[in-house]
Amino acid sequence: MLTIGELSRQTGVKIPTIRYYEQMGLMDAAERSEGNQRRYTREEKDRLSFIRHARDLGLTIEAIRKLIDLSAHPERPCADADHIASEQLQAVRAKIEKLKRLESELERIATHCHGDQVKDCYVIRALANHELCEHEH
Repeated sequence: MLTIGELSRQTGVKIPTIRYYEQMGLMDAAERSEGNQRRYTREEKDRLSFIRHARDLGLTIEAIRKLIDLSAHPERPCADADHIASEQLQAVRAKIEKLKRLESELERIATHCHGDQVKDCYVIRALANHELCEHEH
């Protein structure tokens, strides 16, 4: 059995986050020792590692909840898990496209400034007047 501190160190998940996952129902409430310390099993450590990896990939709490439910039924087809992963992939691609537009606009603004003083600074003017931007971002 692991204490919450040991679980935190072994998984890299902060203690308040572990408590939050318990509150959100992603992890069962931990067993308690006679001294009222939380105690975690290897299975709970594996579950927390699963959650952390899913969060690192940007999955929402609700998507993780669905994946945990699916993992409890190994005989079910994996189409639902595939769908969750595909939705996340689409969301990541949309974010990448938005970041590319932001990069392009920031590069344009940063290289468009040729003034020596702030009063002539294109960066300041562009930030103050959205109409100077080439694209919506």
